[in-house]
Amino acid sequence: MTDSTILTDRALKAKHRAMWALGDYPAVADTVIPTLGARLVAATDLQTGDRVLDIAAGSGNASIPAALAGGNVTASDLTPELFEVGRRHAAAAGAQLDWFQADAEALPFDIGAFDTVLSCVGIMFAPHHQAAADELVRVTRPGGRIGLLAWTPTGFIGEMFATMTPYAPPPPPGAQPPPLWGDETHVRALLGDRVCDIDTRTGTVRVDAFGTAAEFRDFFKKNYGPTVAVYASLTDPPDRVAALDRDLADLARRYDLGRGAMDWEYLLLTARRS
Repeated sequence: MTDSTILTDRALKAKHRAMWALGDYPAVADTVIPTLGARLVAATDLQTGDRVLDIAAGSGNASIPAALAGGNVTASDLTPELFEVGRRHAAAAGAQLDWFQADAEALPFDIGAFDTVLSCVGIMFAPHHQAAADELVRVTRPGGRIGLLAWTPTGFIGEMFATMTPYAPPPPPGAQPPPLWGDETHVRALLGDRVCDIDTRTGTVRVDAFGTAAEFRDFFKKNYGPTVAVYASLTDPPDRVAALDRDLADLARRYDLGRGAMDWEYLLLTARRS
């Protein structure tokens, strides 16, 4: 890398860290996806005593179930501000694990350091997908297990990001949309022939925490870092703010199954390091 590229990358990572510190991501995880981490851990067939890395762990949605399943877990994330809540959740659950600040695209761990490497709607937000995938594979030992869960491009969260895109600043050169990690073809290409025994399935999580579309929009507008950041970037309120308000509420209404319930689609992929 040139000095200019290094500085640009550092600035981008600082921006990402700040974005995920906005709002209250642990509240989002607790409200929307409290069961997804455990689903991923179960699908990955984690064994007692496994050295486990959770990449982009947030407040421990997958890390804590992995520790309770017997793993020796390192929860890593670019945004250590999320760890305080994670530590409280772990203590309440009786889980022992380590918390470590780390960039998914430059993990500070040795080659093959982990038996199982996980990420639950986390690594998908690293801006450079191939770099993150390369690191994920690098730190998994030969024969080790990989488990990934990501929102699909055609599901609710994929559509939410597509809805916000016209309102957001343009992404930096080389950055890729997070929901591509929910496209099986894309993820298989990222991992290549370095993995085998790939299994993929799509599933949905029922979200029924919001009584109305407006409640969903206002909750994400207040608490979800990417949404908070998009609203903060709007320089010509109230028209643009009102338009995004309307578009996000309309999206939630399209997914409404009645009584405020929505099904949000994800891709779950497991594989073994070749």
